[in-house]
Amino acid sequence: MYKRKIPFGTIVITEKAKKIIYELLETKRVSQGKYVREFEKRFADIWGVKYGVAVSSGTDAIALALSVLYDFGAKRGDEVILPALTFIGTANAVLMAGFKPVFVDVELETLNINPEKIEEKITEKTKAMLPVHLMGKPVNMEKICEITKKYNLFLIEDSAEAHGSEYKGKNVGTFGDMGCFSTYVAHIISTIEGGIIITDNEEYAEILRSLRAHGRACKCDVCVLNTSSGYCKKRFKYGRDIRFVFERVGFSSKMNEIEAAVGIGNLEIYEEIIEKRRKNFFKLKEIFKEFEDYFYTIDEAKEEKLSPHAFPFILKEKCKFKRDELVFYLNENGIDTRDLFSSIPTQTPGYKFLGYKEGEFPISEYIGNNGIHIGVHQDIDDEDIEYVGEVIKSFLEING
Repeated sequence: MYKRKIPFGTIVITEKAKKIIYELLETKRVSQGKYVREFEKRFADIWGVKYGVAVSSGTDAIALALSVLYDFGAKRGDEVILPALTFIGTANAVLMAGFKPVFVDVELETLNINPEKIEEKITEKTKAMLPVHLMGKPVNMEKICEITKKYNLFLIEDSAEAHGSEYKGKNVGTFGDMGCFSTYVAHIISTIEGGIIITDNEEYAEILRSLRAHGRACKCDVCVLNTSSGYCKKRFKYGRDIRFVFERVGFSSKMNEIEAAVGIGNLEIYEEIIEKRRKNFFKLKEIFKEFEDYFYTIDEAKEEKLSPHAFPFILKEKCKFKRDELVFYLNENGIDTRDLFSSIPTQTPGYKFLGYKEGEFPISEYIGNNGIHIGVHQDIDDEDIEYVGEVIKSFLEING
């Protein structure tokens, strides 16, 4: 068997992006400016919303979206409900924003928060729901929206890995008050590092622009996006330079022009990227039918469109081998892998302070011990996919 090299992720830097980057380097206008605004507008247009606010990471996107809630009566220490199994950035963002994370176990078949277990976690301190569309698999948003409406909760979607996913014909990230996306290097739309929040609410967008710039009073383009251009017409609202008046506790989380240039290039080939990832995902799904006695995988339900971040699979209980043995074999044969995260409250050392005990989130813990995900990105071709199948088949012949 010929050994290939299949990395987990990739990034596309288009010729247009390179041209913009060269211009930026020549003019030295590399901090947040017109190309960030262009990226925000193009992203919002694709999702069919009014506003996009670009930030420095997907984690910051969630933290800022949650921090908006302080302008609407939330208090530090209020609770946010989220899945126990997700990338650590989701939970970190809740703490960064000053809230308490309240975890709910996930479903094995979807990897997403179990809607049937949410209501038992809601208290008078619950302020927001934070569902995660993990791996690009849409959450059951019909049920989530019912619960948030019933209890009058804010709904913020973590769509970090789900660019282009749909639930009942509607883009994920557009069901709630705000949708948060990561544009990290390995994700479907990349700006190298970065994130973006989308919303139809003008007031939320203004507060987000303030929050990403330390809580600055002025949210307009002149003061926030290009401070060298002059003073805002509202300068004397406080009797001083409004760029140095801070109305709320904020962050320093702006996207820069070079990152935005890469993102603009990605948006121009956005549909091609998704099409290739879907093709690779479903080809792997077909191959994995041969291995269904050994692994759980996720499916695309009839009411959804899955835009895959990666291909996740979980060892079944009958397996005689351990995950680490398979991971070592895959890596030895050039296939880059990632564990399928962990149960944050019970398997993540940094979260021991919350006092959760092992066994409280059995599905998340099982996935945390037995889950793997591998790349399906646009640089992977049919021969690569077939090679993955050959390597796994070879491993199972030896260890199955």
